[in-house]
Amino acid sequence: MVSETEVVKSVAGLMVVAARTAPKAMGFDSIIATVVYGNDIARLATEMEEYAKEKGVGYFSDNAKQIRKCDAIVLIGVKGWMVVGANCGGCGYHTCKEFTKAVRSHPPTEYSEYPGPNCVIKVTDLGVALGSAVKCASQNNVDNRIMYTVGVVAQRLHLMDACTMVYGIPLNSSGKNIFYPTKI
Repeated sequence: MVSETEVVKSVAGLMVVAARTAPKAMGFDSIIATVVYGNDIARLATEMEEYAKEKGVGYFSDNAKQIRKCDAIVLIGVKGWMVVGANCGGCGYHTCKEFTKAVRSHPPTEYSEYPGPNCVIKVTDLGVALGSAVKCASQNNVDNRIMYTVGVVAQRLHLMDACTMVYGIPLNSSGKNIFYPTKI
């Protein structure tokens, strides 16, 4: 007999494929996706609670409680420092060349959750990849929620060092969706 947890892990693998094969603007691949389980989830939750205390952001702690109940978490990130040569200005710089100089001269600070600047086209690719992944989870009836909080601490724990932005998608299979608590 196959357990619900094993099914969730299988769906997590399908979600990684969905994210990796999602359409990308201008055809340049910069998406990285992986799955974490067990002890790595506990590490993420503990780091989220510590971050909540350190920065005074309670929602990190709230999300930590939810992910402790999860069977798997899909992490999806983007190499937002990559340039596509569009010179669109969406990043705040006139050209991709100016953007590249800014990336090199402005390392992340203790106050920023994500290093920047990021190419807006690459960030859009991340959004499309996230949408493809959660669609896959939904089609397989696995409860999920996109959490930027998970991505922030995943980067602090060096789980996705090549990425400039990461989001986490915790997955759960139970009789009640843990991501939308109801009070009666």
